[in-house]
Amino acid sequence: MKIGIVTVSDRASRGEYTDLSGPAIRTFLDRVLVGEWEAVPRVVPDGRESVRDVLIDLCDREAVGLVLITGGTGPAPRDQTPEGIADVADRELPGFGELMRRISFETVPTAILSRQGASLRGTTLIVSLPGKPAAIDVCLSAVMPAIPYCLELSGAGKLETHPEQIVGFRPRT
Repeated sequence: MKIGIVTVSDRASRGEYTDLSGPAIRTFLDRVLVGEWEAVPRVVPDGRESVRDVLIDLCDREAVGLVLITGGTGPAPRDQTPEGIADVADRELPGFGELMRRISFETVPTAILSRQGASLRGTTLIVSLPGKPAAIDVCLSAVMPAIPYCLELSGAGKLETHPEQIVGFRPRT
């Protein structure tokens, strides 16, 4: 499966800042996934249009099954990632954002300011994550058990996790 890894950052996109968040996602996936998968990394500036355009490219042209996008989910004026996602999403999956904020709030009171979440565009699952690498690990650890089954249900394909790292939940049939 192809997995889009998108960092939304003005400074990283201009080369003024080393992107730590995209590599943190890649490290997490290398640790928890079993089988073949291909990373399709992108770094784009903050903004609704840049997020919209990179998602259209990844979902429609690159045919990724999963997009993990980091950054731009706060309340600052340039934080437009949720709006860019909304422009391309067919359906929203609010439980992802609810869980990520709840788990983050256990250690960071400002987690309630985050607007991360998940949506589907066609069969592609798009999950928006916070921008800090430590928060990425916490949030992905919380939602990853549901991602493989979600991908199967949406028609994106099959993704397996290392059971000693993350147990992907699938109901018994």
